[in-house]
Amino acid sequence: MAAGLASPVAAADCRLALLLAIDVSSSVDAAEDALQRNGLAAALIAPEVQEAFFAADLPVALAAYEWSGRHNQELLLDWRLIDSRAALLDVAQTIGRSRRSHSDFPTAMGYALGYGAGVLGRAPDCLFSTLDMAGDGENNEGFPPSAAYSEFPFTGVTVNGLVVNAADYEAEVNLIEYYRTDVLHGHGAFLEIAQGFEDYERAMRRKLETELSPRITGARDGMRPAAPG
Repeated sequence: MAAGLASPVAAADCRLALLLAIDVSSSVDAAEDALQRNGLAAALIAPEVQEAFFAADLPVALAAYEWSGRHNQELLLDWRLIDSRAALLDVAQTIGRSRRSHSDFPTAMGYALGYGAGVLGRAPDCLFSTLDMAGDGENNEGFPPSAAYSEFPFTGVTVNGLVVNAADYEAEVNLIEYYRTDVLHGHGAFLEIAQGFEDYERAMRRKLETELSPRITGARDGMRPAAPG
């Protein structure tokens, strides 16, 4: 467990339990990992995302973990109730200061989803549950996402995706299609696309704004095209 983790919050009324999953498999180099880790931290405190966090009376619960090989998942942020801008700033700083735990393992997405189901299983009692699966490649170790969805408790959970089109060895359209057909799960699941890790912050900001907006959580089906800017 990463240093500086906050204690899990007690069960509380909240509108969304949002769990963020970051890919640290071997296809992600050190510079790319810094772009995604710092990009997520910056996206969380972007003005439009802050507005979405606090656009309703009920707060959002947030947690985050990184994943790679079948036994290589590490919690970066345990469940925190985001009930103030100070709390949001604190979790963004926690993620921004976090350090990568693994760098030489493959992409075991099914195992990562199974781990995420366990984290969601001890989340605060919220109206909705969403897991964000971000990555730059297809599953290449262990069981596939479909097996995770059938064997782990994903009833009522929306799994959205953030594809990073960065790997030279994969055709862009194939990775997008893989996420659309194999990774997205649940009512209204949607896909955001980052054109390389340099675009990670923008894509994450756009995705968070959609997920956090009241009564829009998971309300869009299929792929959402990337927007400029």
